Amino acid sequence: MDFDGRQTLIIAILTLFLGKLLNRKVTFFRKYNLPEPVTGGVLVSLIFGALYFFFNTETSFDLITRDSLLIVFFTTIGLNAKFSTLLTGGRPLLILLVAAVVYLILQNLVGLAVMSLTGEPLATGILGGSIALSGGHGTAIAWAPSLAENYGIGKASEIGIACATFGLILGGLIGGPIANRLIKKHQLTPEHPNDEHLVGLPDKDSEPSIHEEKFRIINVDTVLSCLLVISIAVGLGLVLNEAAVAFGLQLPNFVTCLFAGILLTNFLPLLFKKMPWPSGSNSLALISDLSLGLFLAMSLMSLQLWTLLDLAGPIMLLLVAQVIVITVWVMFVIFPAMGRSYDAAIIASGYAGLGLGATPTAIANMTAVTTKYGPSPQAFLIVPLVGAFFIDLANAFVIQKFLAWVG
Repeated sequence: MDFDGRQTLIIAILTLFLGKLLNRKVTFFRKYNLPEPVTGGVLVSLIFGALYFFFNTETSFDLITRDSLLIVFFTTIGLNAKFSTLLTGGRPLLILLVAAVVYLILQNLVGLAVMSLTGEPLATGILGGSIALSGGHGTAIAWAPSLAENYGIGKASEIGIACATFGLILGGLIGGPIANRLIKKHQLTPEHPNDEHLVGLPDKDSEPSIHEEKFRIINVDTVLSCLLVISIAVGLGLVLNEAAVAFGLQLPNFVTCLFAGILLTNFLPLLFKKMPWPSGSNSLALISDLSLGLFLAMSLMSLQLWTLLDLAGPIMLLLVAQVIVITVWVMFVIFPAMGRSYDAAIIASGYAGLGLGATPTAIANMTAVTTKYGPSPQAFLIVPLVGAFFIDLANAFVIQKFLAWVG
């Protein structure tokens, strides 16, 4: 069965609705914060897999729209990355950022070590390292074509999705127990047990500026303004990509579009101070969520999961190794580096989710622990900042260096 672009979009939307239904009905999915496109997309891919096994019917989709949605999503991430917000994290943010970048390197070294033992292509270790785990589904799918074409990993997309999906689950499983052990062992308590306000975030009672007020609501004007800025940022990003290629640096388009968004959102408002800017707006968040949801749904529903059967052993060995390493890392590096405090324990649990899954997994871990023991404003400020602003950009350069090394 061959589905054209229109039919692919219809199935993707239905897949998203299916994921929403599953997450409402299945406690396990809610508990471990699995994204709706993942739960729906994996089930749909299993259905198409059953068609293949029982009726010898293979499905294919027109995924041109999917690739555009990926670029739009990462561009919106860049447009939300204000340097002024990052500065609120201070020294703890810098420490965690350095630790996160170092861990990207360690994560790939673990992947290479496991693949050298199993005899699979070494680049598979990078795919099951910082690409799929620290990067998540979007990064795994974005790098898959390059890995398949240049490094001989014919099932790159399927491997990346499998590692990213299991990483989300495992990251949610280990974060809580790590924090519990650290808190009990060191007898830690919150510094401000009654302070539930997240330091560094805008006060709910503060008066918004005229420009912020304009983007508080979602209407035709705010959506059009966001689409205009996104289009300009994507255009700049594609130009930057061509420039990078000219200097011998091969990067996916989404990376340079992300960087273009960062440049525009931090410099244009300074040059044109009266110009409304959509960073942090509800309309930009809507476009971001919509593009990511459809992108993931299209990617997961089109997976050929049956092609992974012969790689089940190496993938499971790789994931076990990554879980062991990140557990040791957060307990004996992240926790001491962040000060061995209650906040440090919460940050450790969050980073376990971030390093294996995604920012929502990190937040879910920290929320579960702080609900039991008390608030940690610092953790809820700096962990999402590292996950949302820095990981994708730093990871792109780390991946590039490792692929050049094994190539």
